[in-house]
This record gives sequence, C-alpha cells and structure tokens, in this order.
Amino acid sequence: MRTPLTLISTSALTLMTVSAVSLAQEVAPPIQPMAPAASQALVYDPHQFPFVRGEIEQLTLSARGDIDGFILTDGTEVKTAPYLSTQIAFAIKPGDRVTVHGLKAAALPLLSAVSVTDEATNRTVTDSGTSGPMSPLPPPDPTRRGGPAQVPGASSETTGRVRMALHGPQGEVNGVLLDNGAILRFPPDQGAQLSALIEPRQSVVAEGIAITNALGTVVEVQQIGPSRTQLLAVGPPSPPLGDRGPAGPRRRPPPPAS
Repeated sequence: MRTPLTLISTSALTLMTVSAVSLAQEVAPPIQPMAPAASQALVYDPHQFPFVRGEIEQLTLSARGDIDGFILTDGTEVKTAPYLSTQIAFAIKPGDRVTVHGLKAAALPLLSAVSVTDEATNRTVTDSGTSGPMSPLPPPDPTRRGGPAQVPGASSETTGRVRMALHGPQGEVNGVLLDNGAILRFPPDQGAQLSALIEPRQSVVAEGIAITNALGTVVEVQQIGPSRTQLLAVGPPSPPLGDRGPAGPRRRPPPPAS
C-alpha cells in the first residue's frame, strides 16, 4: 500500500515543529525573577553644598554621650546628626584633617554637616537623613578608640573656664566647652538666663549627671554658677506652648513679680 506524498510531507512537518518546540524548551534559559531595586541614592550631591577644610581639635558630645559634631582648630563648630555617632567615631578622630560639606550659619562659625571626609583615609560619612549608613564603612580598627560606650555616673561637680559656647543645628546655644575639655549641656531655652555665665573665660562650677566615655566627658547640668555658693538651678526643657495634656494646653509659668 502506497502512502500519499502529501500525507508524508504533512507528518514530517508536524514532527519537525514538535521537535523544534521541544528543543527550544530545553535550550531556553529559565526566566529569572526581577532583581530587587537598588538602594536609593542620595537625591542631592553633597558636593554642591559649601565646604570647609580644617583639622579636628575635639569631638563634641550630646547630653547622652553621643557624638554630635566637632570643633576645628580655627574655632569652627561642625554639627553632625547624633544617629551618625558610631560612624563618626570610626571614621575620624582629633588631629585628622577633614573636608566638610554642609550649610553655613550666617552669623556664627557654625556648619551643619551633610558629609564629612577624612582627607588621609578618604573615609566619608554622609547624612542621608536615615538611621543607617549610606554605604558600609570598613570594620573598626582596633588601634582606634573602641566607640562611644557610655559610662553614666551620679551627680558630680565640674569646674573650669568657659572656652566657647556650643550650639544646636539651628544655632541655639545648648552648652559650653570648658578649657579642660569637659562639655556642659543644658536645654536651649535656658540659654538666656545663663548668658552671663557662659561668656568666654568665665569661671563656672557646674553640678549634674556626668557621662564619661572614650571620647571625653559631658555633664547634663542641673546647677551652675560662678562659685559653689552661687549656683543657679537649671530646669528641664519647657513644654511647647501648644502641648496638650489631660488638663488642656500647658503654658509656661509667668515670671515672678518684682
């Protein structure tokens, strides 16, 4: 029995098609899942901000013992975010020359840092506005200090001469640096009543909770004055004028009648 030529051709074509599909399925690479989006980069280039260069004389500490900036040898005060404390501790140290990009204050030698670069090691700490680093830093160098481990103490007395006022990121006075390297911190709204006590070269006696760590000593001031017999109480920050509690809006007490 002879098979029609057209039937043979159709069968062969069908077999070739099936074979090609099978081969394509074997050779084609598996579909890869979509890669996760890369970490979001900085929106603004820190190098577009004004910059200063100088040598670090001393790191500054918040009342909690975190690094919140540093002082350059020319007297410029640089502010950094407290959540960058650990990164700053392992990236820079007193004596290092740094380049700092950030916002300069108009009437003060004060700079709010966006990035800090150690000119010798090229380590850079960038404030991304988050609690995490923008890029991983090298592992801690054991020859450098061991980080900002805090050692809180009981109320103690600290004496010295005021070297310079210290500020918050908005330029508010929130402490002083003494000539012995100790830092005194107090609420910004107490600066006005303490103005006479925080003038440069003014001798002060301060009582408060001291924190000492590998980076220095900071005192959260409770009392301060020119001598032990002339101490002025320093209260906690006043609540915002619109702060509402169970009894309604709270207001600061009026000044005592003269």
